Amino acid sequence: MKLSWILAALGLATAGLHAKPPDKAYVLAWADEFDQSRLDPARWDYRTDSKHWSTQLPANVSVRDGCLWLALKKQKSGDKEYTGAGVISKRAFKYGYYEARFKVPPTAGWHTSFWMMKHNRSGSTDTSESVQELDVCENDSINPRRYGANTHRWLPTHVGVSGKAVTTPDLSADFHVWGCEFTAEKIVYYFEGKPVLTVEATKLGEHSDQHIWLTSIASHLGKTQTVDESRLPVYAVFEYVRFYERK
Repeated sequence: MKLSWILAALGLATAGLHAKPPDKAYVLAWADEFDQSRLDPARWDYRTDSKHWSTQLPANVSVRDGCLWLALKKQKSGDKEYTGAGVISKRAFKYGYYEARFKVPPTAGWHTSFWMMKHNRSGSTDTSESVQELDVCENDSINPRRYGANTHRWLPTHVGVSGKAVTTPDLSADFHVWGCEFTAEKIVYYFEGKPVLTVEATKLGEHSDQHIWLTSIASHLGKTQTVDESRLPVYAVFEYVRFYERK
């Protein structure tokens, strides 16, 4: 049972366990609380590409104890020595407020992300149909006390629009809440309910629909030299993901 459910049942405060949308006009339109016994195939596709140091496998995705677990392993697959995992929403979204609560793996070598970009159902990060990419959280587990919030425009050509490194508590030690408000005028990234970066959405030009990605791959990013194999397998663990629309 989730900690938030236990505290609520006991009548105890759950402040900090869940943030709130930045505007009362937002209403919940779609969510996965991961309270079923397996991944819901009506909601999710799998990430199945080989990128950086790992191949992403559906077998590494599981749902238990009210959470989505992405297993990260020392396991040969194709020409890669490691396997990661990821899920991509079947439904596409656009303007609204996106939120997820999760914790990152505790050892060096893993790039864990909560982000939005249009998916072409290939299981890969092909950007040929996506105007924008909104990276709400990109953590390189070599440093669990920081993450990046980043914005990219992919069409007609790739431009890194804006990015910021955010200092945090240990993201592998406990769950934290990330959010992103996306409107025609602005993109606001949040950590624990507080804005950390605002970007002019007009810098992206036209906006495409986008899917939600929850992923973790083995990677050299963050100046990582090697994967720390001492505790493998490790996990990126997501408690929920939600999308809100304005009334």
